[in-house]
Amino acid sequence: MGNIPSLVADIGGTNTRVALADGKVIRQDSIRRFRNADYAGLETILRQYLDEARITDCAGACVAAAGPVRDGVATMTNLSWTIDASTLTRATGAEKTAILNDLQAQGQALGHIADDKLACVIAAPSQPHAAKLVVGAGTGFNAAPVHETPWGRIVAASECGHINMPVRTEADLRLARFVETAHGFPGVEDVLAGRGLERLYAFVRAEAGNPGELAAADIMAALAKDDPQAIETGKLYVRLLGSEIGNLALIHLPFGGIYLIGGVARAFQPYLERFDFAGAFRDKGRFAGFMGNFAVSVIEDDYAALTGCAVYLENGGQG
Repeated sequence: MGNIPSLVADIGGTNTRVALADGKVIRQDSIRRFRNADYAGLETILRQYLDEARITDCAGACVAAAGPVRDGVATMTNLSWTIDASTLTRATGAEKTAILNDLQAQGQALGHIADDKLACVIAAPSQPHAAKLVVGAGTGFNAAPVHETPWGRIVAASECGHINMPVRTEADLRLARFVETAHGFPGVEDVLAGRGLERLYAFVRAEAGNPGELAAADIMAALAKDDPQAIETGKLYVRLLGSEIGNLALIHLPFGGIYLIGGVARAFQPYLERFDFAGAFRDKGRFAGFMGNFAVSVIEDDYAALTGCAVYLENGGQG
């Protein structure tokens, strides 16, 4: 295919990043971000991107979508877009197309992320060819296990952000009843996504008899100033995050490491040690010692999903 690049995109709940790739390598100067609210759908974004880049032919197109992908069709969880192969072909002209869940794309990127873009949270021996786990906390919450097989890497999709939130204490039970009013069910995403952080803050205020609300960005700003209610919210968030990731670790046994991504996870990185993420992660009774087998890192590469899309295409992935 000569020097014809592939097109890759990472579609989040708020923004879409688009770039060109040569094989597994992203052209850093080609990365552009689009605000989803300004566009009717992905096809419009991709056409505008290619027109402005003066690209008329793509070797392939792969997108990562923040939502479930079934039979080659992505339905966005926090955005009213549906994406399929015909959408990509119309927009890009590429015959080879692929649609991944965003966590699947992050899983494909593992091993292709620079060491200085990985921040250690919990150190532990890591087995490179063992199972790994990618956990995303941002506009939504989700996780994907990564398995190496003789036939190549497999990254299984899931929607584990919509299972029950962890309940460890009486206060957690009150929290579950507090947040279930949003959707009629107290899901993990309702306490660990960005809007979940806002609900935690509202709960902390309600429990203190001083009702009030703040946007997630304002909560983080208050936390940086050591506001007492923001600190209580931060402690609660980190404990629930540690507990849930610990649950997922026991389900998937990722001896190759756990990797955290997403805006909320990144924002909380400076507070994970302070608020004892490791303690909450290991709070598994007689399996507390066993939890020491799992290393945890934060991925600081904003474009890892784009790399994952490029890697997937280059390795022959399609569909």
